[in-house]
Amino acid sequence: MEDPELITQAIANNVRAQRAHRGLTLDALAARSGVSRGMLVQVEQGRTNPSVSTLTRIASALGVTVARLVEVSEVPTVRIVSKADVVTFDQGDVRARLLVGADVPMILELWDWRLAPGEHHDGDAHPPGTREMLTVLDGELTLTVYGRSHLIGKDDAVLFTADRPHRYANGGTEELRFVMVVAEPRDTQDH
Repeated sequence: MEDPELITQAIANNVRAQRAHRGLTLDALAARSGVSRGMLVQVEQGRTNPSVSTLTRIASALGVTVARLVEVSEVPTVRIVSKADVVTFDQGDVRARLLVGADVPMILELWDWRLAPGEHHDGDAHPPGTREMLTVLDGELTLTVYGRSHLIGKDDAVLFTADRPHRYANGGTEELRFVMVVAEPRDTQDH
């Protein structure tokens, strides 16, 4: 697995570079992302290890993938990500692994999620047109989208519009594991 300090520095460099590329001030990025200016300063200076939600908000505001923000080096035409290089976000009994991501011609991310019994993760609304699809490998997922809950059992799959707040929850007694793809259209006005 990558050195956490190396990832924190990569996030700092990538956020700063992406913001500069778009000609955005810290205040403008704060307004677009809903992440405070102070947190953005800490992220860009490599003084904090931001949460998945914070990285997702920053990435969406910049029109790039979370994978692009945590990338330690340039992406070649063919990129094989070994299990040792997968970026993992641990938040107590919730574990998300960003397996691989791309941002051309559309933003795509492949995630491996694990939630202990009774745990949940609240996903922020993605930009309009964003879709998520996932399949449950173990356990049972309670997916709540726009206030309506859906049960997705082991080996079942679901596709949903993710441009509104959503929640992944494990109401069962065993660990929940699912693999998810996020597909977000490119915001062409920034490019």
